[in-house]
Amino acid sequence: MNIKNTLVILIASIFMISCNETKKEEKTAQKKASKYVEEHHSYAKPNEAAAKHLSLNIDVNFDTKVISGTASYEIENNKASQIILDTKYLVIDKVEADGKPTKFELGQADELLGQPLKIAINKDTKKITVHYKTTDKTEALQWLTPQQTADKKQPFLFTQGEAILTRTWIPIQDSPQIRISYDATVRVPKELMAVMSAENPKEKTANGEYHFKMRQKISPYLLALAVGDIAYKPVSDRAGVYAEKSVVDAAQEEFSETEKMIVAAENLYGKYAWDQYDIIVLPPSFPFGGMENPRLTFATPTLIAGDKSLTSVIAHELAHSWSGNLVTNATWDDFWLNEGFTVYFENRIMEALYGKERADMLGLIARQDLDEEVAGFKDAPENTHLKLNLKGRNPDDGMTSIAYDKGFMFLKTLEKTVGREKFDVFLKSYFQSHAFSTMTTERFVEYLNKNLLEKHNISFNTNEWIYNAGVPSNAFEIKSDKFENVKQTIKNILKTNKVDKNVAKDWTTQEWVYFIRNFPEDITPKQMAIIDNAFDLTNTTNSHKAMVWYEQSVLHNYHGNNVDSKIEEFLVRVGRRWYVSTIYKAFVKADKVDDALKIYKKARANYHSVTANTIDAMLGYKK
Repeated sequence: MNIKNTLVILIASIFMISCNETKKEEKTAQKKASKYVEEHHSYAKPNEAAAKHLSLNIDVNFDTKVISGTASYEIENNKASQIILDTKYLVIDKVEADGKPTKFELGQADELLGQPLKIAINKDTKKITVHYKTTDKTEALQWLTPQQTADKKQPFLFTQGEAILTRTWIPIQDSPQIRISYDATVRVPKELMAVMSAENPKEKTANGEYHFKMRQKISPYLLALAVGDIAYKPVSDRAGVYAEKSVVDAAQEEFSETEKMIVAAENLYGKYAWDQYDIIVLPPSFPFGGMENPRLTFATPTLIAGDKSLTSVIAHELAHSWSGNLVTNATWDDFWLNEGFTVYFENRIMEALYGKERADMLGLIARQDLDEEVAGFKDAPENTHLKLNLKGRNPDDGMTSIAYDKGFMFLKTLEKTVGREKFDVFLKSYFQSHAFSTMTTERFVEYLNKNLLEKHNISFNTNEWIYNAGVPSNAFEIKSDKFENVKQTIKNILKTNKVDKNVAKDWTTQEWVYFIRNFPEDITPKQMAIIDNAFDLTNTTNSHKAMVWYEQSVLHNYHGNNVDSKIEEFLVRVGRRWYVSTIYKAFVKADKVDDALKIYKKARANYHSVTANTIDAMLGYKK
């Protein structure tokens, strides 16, 4: 072969190698660029440019009820010309890219999604800083007057970001799949303490300035802030409670078994990954039983019953440290991956600590909730799918018993089909192999098939559970002898119109709830009075018992024992959405909307926007 031909072949070979390397690089870049899935509820385009770390520097002003400051982001930049953040009801003063002013534009406002903040960057931009402030329309924040707190001496502020409200107090890529670490400097009045979903102080500072770090990457809806006259008390080396001074001792006692719950959870599905697990008891207007903000669960004071009977909510929020916080739904259509897994995990924690009977009672109540929810969606059966399509809808629409309790029943049925030992190995591996990442329903099904069903040659109707309406016929049936005794007690009372008080002296909250919820449709006000006179349910201090008793009182036209004023007092004082919506729904069902509106007009100012929006729609309330 002559030198000329050899040279030609060599050049051609080099060219082919170069082309192959280029194709490999392009494939790698393409794979890297498409790691985020498309979703309905964020303007962000993270495959072009995505936030990696947030540095928040803000002032909290109780006089103006405004948070102002800067949100700075380290970004992953795929040679983009812009990065898009989500905002809603925020004022954007200026924006910088790598320390220099840059152009920005707020897009058209959408009632649900807010406005995209389009920030000009170049292909080498590594950091952006947004100077901003909140407004009086900010939905995530609830500013409380001293009178609305437990101690009634100092004001209070808390945030609620789930599902897409973080964008109303921080300009951010408000998608659960865009996980970020963060640090924060927060300045508040020196009389108050600030805490966040991060490493937290145990005492007030002298000047009201607080510094926070969250080194693990979390989804934006888990960014949380609370500011108030609060104190801290430990329950173990890695767990404790924050609350107002008049509440903190009771909270410490109520949640004294938190460390046992953590140990039980770790024994099931692996080491707790967030270092510290604290709980802050917020004022009564907090809209949820609990919110699983990492390192700092936000909790309603309605959990403090004095007998630890409602602490399954803490087991639930703790379980989120694995299912939700560690492995997170990639989009809100996949919400069941957060909540169904968590209800299942909660049930296993309760079984480990308090026995199978109590866990079964909780499971039966969940099944009753699920059946009622499915019946309520008879005209919209697509809402009973686990995998939803919430395009154009508020993701709160998917926060129903379907995600929680149908998801739980799916996993419980799966456990019974494959065997608990195999299922526990699978779940532990699932959490560990996907830690600090997000998950779609489709990828979960693929993982389930490969690592559990096909591996053990097991057939299961997964697609029917996830993509079809209603509850499949193979749903595992949970039984409880204690609940059978409760049902017999109801029959005996209604048959004789007499009550043996001793029959209920050792009942748990779950038995009481089951008792009250299973009154027959034809129970009379006279029979309700007999039961109330025996057990004084109208004056119960257990919030869950109160909710179901007040619901039944409205539905069955019972007015004895001053129950009407108790219902009004409860609805004005408590802002927990599940509780108040259950009672207002009873007013609607009983054709007493005018009565409900009279109470709601007094109560609405005490509700967080999450609760108010739900009740506004339910009652047709217009400001």
